[in-house]
Amino acid sequence: MVLLAKAPKASEIDWSALGFDYLDLPYRYIAHYKDGQWDQGELTEDSTLHISEGSTALHYGQADFEGLKAYRTKDGEIQLFRPDQNAKRMQRSCARLLMPALSEAQFLSALKSVVKANADYVPPYGTGGTLYLRPLMIGVGGNIGVHPAQEYIFTVFAMPVGAYYKGGVTPTNFTTSYYDRAAPHGTGQNKVGGNYGGSLLPGDEAHKAGFSDVIYLDPATHTKIEEAGSANFFGITKDNEFVTPKSDSILPSITKFSLLYLAEHNLGLKPIEGDVYIDKLDRFTEAGAMGTAAVIAPIGGIEYQDHLHVFYSETEVGPVTQKLYNTLTGIQFGDVKAPEGWIQKVDLD
Repeated sequence: MVLLAKAPKASEIDWSALGFDYLDLPYRYIAHYKDGQWDQGELTEDSTLHISEGSTALHYGQADFEGLKAYRTKDGEIQLFRPDQNAKRMQRSCARLLMPALSEAQFLSALKSVVKANADYVPPYGTGGTLYLRPLMIGVGGNIGVHPAQEYIFTVFAMPVGAYYKGGVTPTNFTTSYYDRAAPHGTGQNKVGGNYGGSLLPGDEAHKAGFSDVIYLDPATHTKIEEAGSANFFGITKDNEFVTPKSDSILPSITKFSLLYLAEHNLGLKPIEGDVYIDKLDRFTEAGAMGTAAVIAPIGGIEYQDHLHVFYSETEVGPVTQKLYNTLTGIQFGDVKAPEGWIQKVDLD
C-alpha cells in the first residue's frame, strides 16, 4: 500500500516552485449526514475517507465538489473571494444529484476553519501562490440499487498551489475537441464528478499533441464554443466587447461572472453572453480561459480543422487580458478595492 507523504513544514516550502499538486496538509474538515441531518462537523488530521464499498459515489457518481482559494494580503491578512457563490453553486449541484445540501453558514464556517487551521500554508504575499480549497460531498453507506444514498460525507481539504497551466500568465494554444463535454439538458452546468471523468481522454490527447487544453463545442450542433476543459472561454473584440459563451451546458463560473462585472465597471468594456461560433474566431483580437484554478490563462491560438487561429500573440499577453488579470488578482490579494460583498476575511485570532 502506498501512503501519501505528509506535507513538509511550511517553512521548508519553496513558494516560487509551487505547481498544482496535492499536498496532505495537517487539517481538513469533515461532516456526516445520517438519519436525515448533518452533524456539526469537525477538524481532523485523518486525510483518508473511510467509506463502504456500496457507496453511491463509487457506483453511480453521486459526488459533487467546489474549488476556491484563500489569498494572503500585503498586510498579512487572509481572505476568501466570493465564497458565498461557491456555497450556492454547490447547493445547486446537490439538488441536481438528490444530495442534502449544507447550509451556506456551515459551508462558510467549514472553509474558514480549514484555512485558519492551515494558515501557515497560505503562501506569502508576492509569491503568486494561494491556498486552494476543495469542498467535496459524496454519497456513502451500504447501497446497491440505483437510488440516492441515505448517508453522505462532506469534507474540505486544502493545499498551497501555484499556476494551473505551466508558464503561468503566458499564452498557450488550445485545440478543438471532437468529444462532447456534456449532453444537452445533462449535468454540464453542475460541478459534479462525472463531468470530469469523461474529460480525461480528450485532455490527454490534447497534451500529447502539444496543446495546453481542449475547447469543447456545443453538443447539439458542434458549431459554437462552450468552454475549455478546465475553464470558461472569453474573447475580446476590436469594438471593446468582452464576450463569453452562454449555454445551459456550461458550468456557471464564479470567475466568469466576476469578470463580466469587472470588464464593464472597471475597464469600460461591453459585457456579452451569447453564441461564439468556432468558425468566426477572427472577430476576437484576444482570447483566454478563466476559472478559479486557471485565474486568467491567455489563449495564443485555437486549432480547428487542422488550422491554428492565432489571436493577439502566441508569446505576449494582450493588453486587455492583462488589465483584466491585474484587476481580478488585485482584488483577490487585497490591492484593488473589491465590489461590496466579494471579499470575506478569515479571522486568525
